[in-house]
Amino acid sequence: MDTAVPQDTSRIGYRDAVEDDVPVLVPLIESAYRGDSSRTGWTTEADILEGQRTDAEGVRAVITAPGSRLMVVERDGEVVACCQLEHRGDAAYFGMFAVRPELQGAGLGRRIIAEAERRVREVWGVREMHMTVISVREELIAWYERRGYRRTGRMTPFPYGDERFGLPQRDDLQFELLVKPLV
Repeated sequence: MDTAVPQDTSRIGYRDAVEDDVPVLVPLIESAYRGDSSRTGWTTEADILEGQRTDAEGVRAVITAPGSRLMVVERDGEVVACCQLEHRGDAAYFGMFAVRPELQGAGLGRRIIAEAERRVREVWGVREMHMTVISVREELIAWYERRGYRRTGRMTPFPYGDERFGLPQRDDLQFELLVKPLV
């Protein structure tokens, strides 16, 4: 039985988001993490968090903050993914990673993270990429580990009570720092 995923031959482009992208990016990010649409893909947080993942103000803040960019990924001219890149000294922070749910599992995420790592090395000269992942997201953490990220055991609390980050469905949520050397 052939279990290989067919290679995507569509044209992929990368660019920095601008404020005019906000109305497209917010629903993309929401669809990858929350609600029934997110269940089409495998990165859903719908079982552990309800409510919003982000809003227009939060996306606009990432786009306009100094030392920050939101990388937009287009396939054949259509926005299909994005990720936040933030310069933090010798490291870059990787966050707000969203791929349209119906496109997940075909290798696009792997291509995007490799491009993000290449860009932060080239543009900012950083030596590490950092990210935080909700610690109970074992399948997602394992995916990042296969890409060279390592768990640090360094935890930060989930912002319970702040609905801008969602409505937790369990009381054991926290963020774990994952790190990958880029040199």
